Amino acid sequence: MMLLSGVLRLGLIVYGEWQDAHMEVRYTDVDYVVFSDAAALVAMKESPFGRSTYRYSPILAYLLVPNSVVHPSWGKLIFSAADLLVGVFVNSILKLRGVPEHLRIFSVASWLFNPFTFTIGTRGNCEPIVCAVVLWIIICLMKGKILQAAFWYGFVVHFRIYPIIYSLPILLVLSADNIQPDRKPVLMSWVQKQQKSSRSSSKRTIKISVSVVLNFATRQRILFAFFSGAIFFLWTGLFFYLYGWEFLNEALLYHLTRTDPRHNFSIYFYYVYLHHELGFSVLEKLVSFLPQLVVQLVLVFRFAEDLPFCLFLQTVAFVAFNKVITAQYFVWFFCLLPIILPWSNMKLRWEGLISLLLWMGAQIHWLMWGYLLEFKGLNVFIPLWFASIFFLFSNTWVLIKVIRYHRFSPVFQKLSESNYIKSRKIK
Repeated sequence: MMLLSGVLRLGLIVYGEWQDAHMEVRYTDVDYVVFSDAAALVAMKESPFGRSTYRYSPILAYLLVPNSVVHPSWGKLIFSAADLLVGVFVNSILKLRGVPEHLRIFSVASWLFNPFTFTIGTRGNCEPIVCAVVLWIIICLMKGKILQAAFWYGFVVHFRIYPIIYSLPILLVLSADNIQPDRKPVLMSWVQKQQKSSRSSSKRTIKISVSVVLNFATRQRILFAFFSGAIFFLWTGLFFYLYGWEFLNEALLYHLTRTDPRHNFSIYFYYVYLHHELGFSVLEKLVSFLPQLVVQLVLVFRFAEDLPFCLFLQTVAFVAFNKVITAQYFVWFFCLLPIILPWSNMKLRWEGLISLLLWMGAQIHWLMWGYLLEFKGLNVFIPLWFASIFFLFSNTWVLIKVIRYHRFSPVFQKLSESNYIKSRKIK
């Protein structure tokens, strides 16, 4: 399966070169051109931010320097390799959790042969790197390797700021009940979870919020927070030293204050388009941010112990309620979908198919109006805005369905519970 998916991606990279040379519509993502130009500047010992619209960590530009020396498709090979690595990590996570082989194969295939995901890397989008690192962090946490998880978490937040939303659920699962310095964490088996009731899982979730109030500052949490923060500021400080405020404004601050006046999937796009030149008050920014914050907190405190599921819900909600939404953002939660599929009771024939068709239909509907605006120059801002509202509705509806049909499955078994089980076995 891995070999076939690798050949598929290599073939698409070769095809992309042909399409770019012979057809009006290019296969290569426009962002890849930006990455390549920034890498060329780095190769000449100049700032990557000399390339306008380059708003990423300089690490990405350094990584793509061989684009100018070896071959222009070097970056696509790197991104596609990270894409394949995601499949490897999905299998590792599910294997650690005791998922049967046939379900693991299906879950890995849902990533490797998803048309949306295998075109992302081959078109030159860097998101597969972020996806691979996020999954590796989950693996490190499951194995109790806190420092290693913290190192990669600090790196990935510097590289792509959005994983900062995962900090709270990660800290929540790093409780003394789950992970202790001198003991290997005990993972909840997939088979064991089949026998648990939904009532017991809801009680387990309520205990999370109580433990946060009573005993939050544990050794593991402090260690993770301090070390990941140190890694983040180390990378940020290094590039601030090299490139100054230009780096800070373009690579970090821009993403925190970004308001895109061009049409995008967000319901806020039309309001931003109408008022972009006038600027936005603090109240306006708060109104757009508050729903996102409330949804994130509700999801975290309800599902944090089922960490992969919590991260998936967070990411879908974060994208759906964001002020700017582009198609590449969808891969952020697509990489987390395979690691929650074995715990879903949703059948593809009805609920799953309806959810899939609704989400895809809402996206195609939006793209139709976007095409009429972008390529035909028609004044369809109002229908496009209604299409954005419908897209938000479809995301929310699918999210509710996913939650409803999911079997809550904490990643870690409480260490006190594991001691009790062992003592029962000895007797």
